[in-house]
Amino acid sequence: MTEHATLRGVLKRKPVVAWALYDWANSAFATTVMAGFFPVFYSAISQEMSTEDSQFWFNVTLAAASILIAASAPILGAVADRGGARKKFLVFFASIGILMTAGLAWVHAGYWWMGLVLYGLGTVGFSGANVFYDSMLVDVAEEEELDLVSALGYSAGYIGGGLLFAVNVLMVQKPEWFGLQSAGSAVKVSFLSVSAWWAVFTVPLLRSVHETPTEDQASPLAAVRAGLRQLIDTFKEIRSFKVLVLFLVAYWIYIDGVNTVIKTAVFFGDRVLGLEQGALITALLVTQFVAFPAALGFGWLGQRIGPKPAILIGLGVYLVALVYAWRFLQDEGDFYVLAVAIGLVQGGVQSLSRSLYARLVPPSKTAEFFGFFNMVGKFATIFGPLMIAFTPMVIPGATERSGILSLTLLFLVGGFLLSRVRVAEGVEAARRFDD
Repeated sequence: MTEHATLRGVLKRKPVVAWALYDWANSAFATTVMAGFFPVFYSAISQEMSTEDSQFWFNVTLAAASILIAASAPILGAVADRGGARKKFLVFFASIGILMTAGLAWVHAGYWWMGLVLYGLGTVGFSGANVFYDSMLVDVAEEEELDLVSALGYSAGYIGGGLLFAVNVLMVQKPEWFGLQSAGSAVKVSFLSVSAWWAVFTVPLLRSVHETPTEDQASPLAAVRAGLRQLIDTFKEIRSFKVLVLFLVAYWIYIDGVNTVIKTAVFFGDRVLGLEQGALITALLVTQFVAFPAALGFGWLGQRIGPKPAILIGLGVYLVALVYAWRFLQDEGDFYVLAVAIGLVQGGVQSLSRSLYARLVPPSKTAEFFGFFNMVGKFATIFGPLMIAFTPMVIPGATERSGILSLTLLFLVGGFLLSRVRVAEGVEAARRFDD
């Protein structure tokens, strides 16, 4: 094996491509539903509410879904490690997400609470499946390939989710081309298309990716009991992984800002800034297709300068973008500038965080430790939305727009803590544990 893996080399391996295709599959939910249509759809079905109340319940739903998956992720990871059932758990949670997304097609105006319930459960399915998908990175990639393969997954997600999203946008803008009566009907058909896309492109992973064999594989019930015991032991053990714990704290803080920007940008532009919806959707498409090559570029950069410095560069861009959004963002043109800036770093920060964490994890505890990783990531989708929701309520004179600036604190503190992470020391600790 060469010192640096090559994209051509990893693309020749069927398990790597099949693993990356799951990102292609579920990213349709992240783009069309999470970032794109649901915020606009929810805005339309909640017109009877004030902007403040609508934004409040939207962000509270995001936080509640995050708490649910965050509380269960480490337990599920421990159970999957003992039972060798990561693919089974992935299918279970993905099925929840697929069914809830399809259910959104039957939500009508005024039933905003039903839309939020389905969206919240869909988010739980999406996030829960990612616990097991992320942990399978080490089943398809060698250590020297982690940055590149992780970036390949995110890139596949951006291009796959972006392609379906582009079709969905065209459906909404030109519904008559697809035999649909209105843009509203097109949005609902788009939700159904996401479900089908997600289901179809999950199949390659199930067929071609093989889990690393689990020693002393247990029955489902025994795996639950053993998994819970293992989780308790892990809480004790993880304290000895000081570098890993410091990284998790840093990641918890800065990824909060990343996730909040992803999930609230369109709602913020629509209801708070009053920008034209078509321009907001177009800006999301710009973000997707800029992020595709940018994520691969960050994978290459991570191999050359290391994942930690590359992540810090990305966090710096987020800081500048937030200040720009708070102080200068006025019209659709400004929003496009912001979309390009975020697209350049969004996938890189996410993919390199995953590959950096994979280096710090003992191979024998991948799903369990990635359960903690996803738990932290989902708890990190709580504070950002709540900061935006409560800023205008608790700070005299603050507006709905002021909450954007509060997110800079997350990137500053998270970046500082990340700069203190000693990666080489953490990698050595993981190896010693398995030895």
